Amino acid sequence: MADPRSLRRARRKTREGVSGAVALFWLTLARIVFYPITMLLSRVRVSGLHRIPAERGAILVLNHVSHLDPVYDAVTVHRAARLPRFLAKNTLWSVTGLSSVLVAIEQIPVFRGTADAQKSLQEAHNALEEGKVILIYPDGTITKDPNGWPMTPKVGVARLALDHDVPVIPVARWGTRAIYDHYAKRFRPFPRKQVTYRFGEPIDMSAYRGKEHEPKVLREVAELSMSRVRGLLGEIRDEQPPAGFYSPAKKSYGGRALDE
Repeated sequence: MADPRSLRRARRKTREGVSGAVALFWLTLARIVFYPITMLLSRVRVSGLHRIPAERGAILVLNHVSHLDPVYDAVTVHRAARLPRFLAKNTLWSVTGLSSVLVAIEQIPVFRGTADAQKSLQEAHNALEEGKVILIYPDGTITKDPNGWPMTPKVGVARLALDHDVPVIPVARWGTRAIYDHYAKRFRPFPRKQVTYRFGEPIDMSAYRGKEHEPKVLREVAELSMSRVRGLLGEIRDEQPPAGFYSPAKKSYGGRALDE
């Protein structure tokens, strides 16, 4: 398994930077804070990190099990010499002191169920056109599945994937919920836990490109993307994943697994 630190060194000539002193200050501060946090709380193992391209745009599709996920995901992507751009809940922009940080490091607010919802998607489109890396949690929130498997994905990821000729990379992460479980209100920092990442091969979207963005097509692409993540998660956990996606309303698994 390649050391993520060696990948960052190997990409020193293509390391992605930020524009402006303010952005550089907040990025440096985030690195000073977040790197030690992840090392203090866990041992992190990563496979397939090289699949994040060194310079072009990419979409990373991830599962979501803990509020700690963005911290770990940001550090992991940064080790690939790229800067992560998250689609995050717009309410974070109203947190005192946090808004200026999010703006400076070019994070993207998501306005769900409002007239500004399309604005969020457009900002993500713009970022991909500029060659940036977008991280998206199609669950939309921390999974409510008691066993930690993905929920039915939202179709925003499909719109991004079909509109841009960039790698769509499934990524599974497991172990953060053992540190902080939001629904159980349980924080267990010690002993150090194991957090494991697995980056899969880019998903082949050729069968869907050029098609109209009909609801059926968008649903298939979203489920295809998340089924790849679910499969990788099963490999990490050494378990057989459920065939469908968890539905909080029904408290059961529905949908279907899609294959290329």
